[in-house]
Amino acid sequence: MRLFWVVLLSALVIGCGTTGNQKIVQPEDAVVLTGNVYKIGEGDALNVSVWRNPDLSVTVPVRPDGKISVPLIGDIKAAGLAPEELAASISTALANYVKNPQVTVVVTNASSSEFLQRVRVTGAVNAPTSIAYSKGMTVMDLVLVTGGVTEFADANNTQLYRNTKSGVKSYRIKLRDILEKGDITTNYAIQPGDIITVPESLF
Repeated sequence: MRLFWVVLLSALVIGCGTTGNQKIVQPEDAVVLTGNVYKIGEGDALNVSVWRNPDLSVTVPVRPDGKISVPLIGDIKAAGLAPEELAASISTALANYVKNPQVTVVVTNASSSEFLQRVRVTGAVNAPTSIAYSKGMTVMDLVLVTGGVTEFADANNTQLYRNTKSGVKSYRIKLRDILEKGDITTNYAIQPGDIITVPESLF
């Protein structure tokens, strides 16, 4: 059975190489990332610089609660924000103490980035996996890494879970149609942090 899937997946890769005019799609209401906007995470090291106020400029780690400590204003949320967003929050808070504060935030050690951007495949696959995100990845690329689905997989009810601005959303993937029919309608482009789950059949 495993040999069958290896042969089948190899054939699909070759076949897909001849369909250069086919467009990689996204779920209709998915949020597509158009740039590499870094979000600060737990464990990151940040340099907070306040222009002309060296006493207020610090290098601090993001604590497990997602906050950092800044002189005068104390604790402030950092995790989940882009550096520019955090700089704006600090500027607003410092405005109560400093006239027209100009704040710059630089991530000096992005220890959380690789973990948050990993993509994962779980469930009824031969080798559940977690790998670093690469631009241009598709659903089938990830499935190839796992060695394909098991004989018990309910592949056409596979789910793609993605963080969006309105929370986590799920999208159905017809994985068996992709693998057996070459139907790439749901061979979505992968985004950082995506999770693909292949359920087992109830029968």
